[in-house]
Amino acid sequence: MPGTSTCKRIRNSISRFDRDIRANIAPIFAIALLPVLGFVGAAVDYTRANAARSSMQAAMDSAVLMVSRDAAANPAMTSQQITDAVQRYFNSLYNDKSAFNVSVSAAYTPSTSSAAAKILASGQGAIETDFMKIAGFPQLSFGTSSTSTWGNSRMRVALVLDNTGSMRDNGKMAALQRAAKDMIDSLSAFAKTADDVYISIIPFAKDVNVDKSNYNAAWINWTEWEAEPPILIEENYPINVRYNGLTYDKWEDIGPGAPCPFDTRNNGSPRPTQNSRVGKFSFACMDRPGSLSGATDLSSLYTNRYLIPSDPSGKYYGMICPGIDGGAKFPRKRDIYYNGCYTSVVDTDRSVVVSTGSGASCPSTTPNCSCTGSGRNRKCTQAKYKHYWRAHPTDTNQAKDAAPAHSTWTGCINDRDQAYDISNADPSSGSSGTPSTKFYAEQLNGCLPATITPVSSQSSTLKNQIDSMSPSGSTNQAIGLAWGWQTLSTTNGPFPAPAKDKAYVYQDYLVLLSDGLNTRNRWSGNGSDHSPEVDVRQALLCQKVKDSGTVIFTVQVNVGNRDPLSQVLQDCASNGNFQMITSANQTADAFQNILTQISQLRIAK
Repeated sequence: MPGTSTCKRIRNSISRFDRDIRANIAPIFAIALLPVLGFVGAAVDYTRANAARSSMQAAMDSAVLMVSRDAAANPAMTSQQITDAVQRYFNSLYNDKSAFNVSVSAAYTPSTSSAAAKILASGQGAIETDFMKIAGFPQLSFGTSSTSTWGNSRMRVALVLDNTGSMRDNGKMAALQRAAKDMIDSLSAFAKTADDVYISIIPFAKDVNVDKSNYNAAWINWTEWEAEPPILIEENYPINVRYNGLTYDKWEDIGPGAPCPFDTRNNGSPRPTQNSRVGKFSFACMDRPGSLSGATDLSSLYTNRYLIPSDPSGKYYGMICPGIDGGAKFPRKRDIYYNGCYTSVVDTDRSVVVSTGSGASCPSTTPNCSCTGSGRNRKCTQAKYKHYWRAHPTDTNQAKDAAPAHSTWTGCINDRDQAYDISNADPSSGSSGTPSTKFYAEQLNGCLPATITPVSSQSSTLKNQIDSMSPSGSTNQAIGLAWGWQTLSTTNGPFPAPAKDKAYVYQDYLVLLSDGLNTRNRWSGNGSDHSPEVDVRQALLCQKVKDSGTVIFTVQVNVGNRDPLSQVLQDCASNGNFQMITSANQTADAFQNILTQISQLRIAK
């Protein structure tokens, strides 16, 4: 039947349609498109919200950091001033135009004896959504917070200050003293308690002065202070002196009444004097150990004579006492005193009989000749002498007179043995042998009057030491740097800093100011010309100091650009903290720049 067939065909078509999967992609895609677009739109909205939040975080961090710096520099700021400042700084820094309902709050907690001062700032805001509002979310909120603490950081600062002779020129020393005292006051203002800020003062030239009152200290090495002139040892005491027609050509010929053996100009004019730089030996004969008060050049004591003391009742009878070294043979020894004399003891085993019998007499050219007896028992003998440095094996009184006591030392310290010269090792950690961990005493002419001041929180003590500085000598930046680092050590002597409290964060700083290039240390340089060898030691030391975590600031005072750039001084500074100034008046600005850096580093902790 037609009707039945039609119905059957319709049923079959419906059945086939139900089983047919062709052309389903379009409907499925249409159904899935809405959530995909929703996710993409949400991602866009969330990205915008996150950008607004990140911008707020950056502004908040900067705001609390700036306020904490202000508060650290101005302890008188009130809690309300601090919170108002946070809002003000934030408003000037946050400029995201898509954000609305932005609000900021800040809470300030003052420091106590056991806790740091703290600012806790928080902010909220929102953005209008572009896609999520279709799903019923017309806006996205966000928030952030930032914290800054200060007052739980403590600092140790070593001021290593050039006191060399050139600092007396162009007002440099006076400018340094003013700037250094101002820096001490500014650093001291950071302290809420006496332990917050410690400062040490290290005046330096070729040497440093550790104060002569320490002459009994176990950390001092006296071997070079007590040593005889090296030129005599190395050249086996070469003597060739004429006086009154007599020739003294051997060290053993010199004794009481003999001419000074160091007068290598054959008593010509001019003769060596205490400060002379002429002649092979470069030092004169003194009437007593040259380092003692009142010591006088023998050539100034007598007319046409320059003779070893010959009065048997005299305290320094027969003593040959070298004066200050002029540096002609060893430039590194220039301006160094020798702390002793050679005693003269008749050597009976070596004395020479030059003539015997009733007609015996001394040859006119023979020194130290005397005759005894009469008739055929008459005998003329030329005396020969043994010489002992700082000692006489049989006469304790003369040994004492020939060997000045350590108490006559003026306080100057030379470089340590390599490689202890580039470390802050404890001087008691080794022996006095070579290499020695101890510090070498030196009797330097012009030893600096200003002594090292260990770390102190007493600003008056520190400023008094600054006032006592007076320029003298040549440049050895490395020894100043070494002692600056030594004073910051809490464990290694001789002047250890107080132990650090674990409840605080500490930072060590070293400020090195110098007006010239290195010219001399214990081993090299003549004190006048630039010595690259000294730079080498300093460069090694600088790296070790920085590796220890100490931050170094360096300043080169180069008035009128007379000197080239000190590369070692520039490289010594941490993170580019080097300044070149060309006028003494710029010293204060240089120190103020350092203070600013220290303040920022302190807050950043």
